[in-house]
Amino acid sequence: MTWSVGAGLEGKGVIVTGAAGGIGKAVATAFSATGARVMAVDLDQARVTEVVAGFEGSGHLAVAADLSDLSAHAGLVTQAREAFGNLYVLANLAAVLRRRGSIDEVTEDDWDFQHDINLKAAFFLCRTAGDAMIEQGKGGRIITFSSQGWWTGGFGGSVAYAATKGGVTSMTRGLARTYGPHRITVNAVSPGQVHTPMLMTGLSPEVYESMKKQTPLGYVAEPEEVAGPVVFLASDHAKYITGSTINVSGGFLMY
Repeated sequence: MTWSVGAGLEGKGVIVTGAAGGIGKAVATAFSATGARVMAVDLDQARVTEVVAGFEGSGHLAVAADLSDLSAHAGLVTQAREAFGNLYVLANLAAVLRRRGSIDEVTEDDWDFQHDINLKAAFFLCRTAGDAMIEQGKGGRIITFSSQGWWTGGFGGSVAYAATKGGVTSMTRGLARTYGPHRITVNAVSPGQVHTPMLMTGLSPEVYESMKKQTPLGYVAEPEEVAGPVVFLASDHAKYITGSTINVSGGFLMY
């Protein structure tokens, strides 16, 4: 085994969803540095094309897709397999958040919008990728994204978002049991406070400072600090880890 963080990933096909977002961009860029070939997926073609332009290596893809359209999933997986010769990794970061002040402000549309993307689309995309990995017969890696909200339950109107992430954590464990016999690992990454547009939108400076004080390491993470654990989980170094939720929160929560 080569002792680099991306051991075993050179030449492998990788799909990263939410790739135009803060953490998604950092994750997709990190995968490109391992020698993997990356399909970066997000809603906006121009933004995801710009992300791919900054990748190391060549042969990468920028694809616009709405993952809430479940019929699009098979096409994404097929495109990756045809372009790369294989699909070894799915890192599913696509997610949405509607921050509300209290649970009384949460609408049915808020609930459905967040669940459709964060949980429903995640399940069906993971299943589509998992089926392809089984067909290939060479194992694989599925990495989902939870949140510290899966543990805290969220606060106020973020309960709906937290519920989706609790679902992702449980789903990850179930998929790990299903795909384990095929040497496909399934793990979740659970970030704490990360300096991204999702975190900062509608966030007061006072709350931001409070977040830093509540974090033992004393600061809000940059997206690149989450990318390393994702690449590790996809690498040969993590081949005996499955069904885990990796806490990347600077000690904000400890479990």
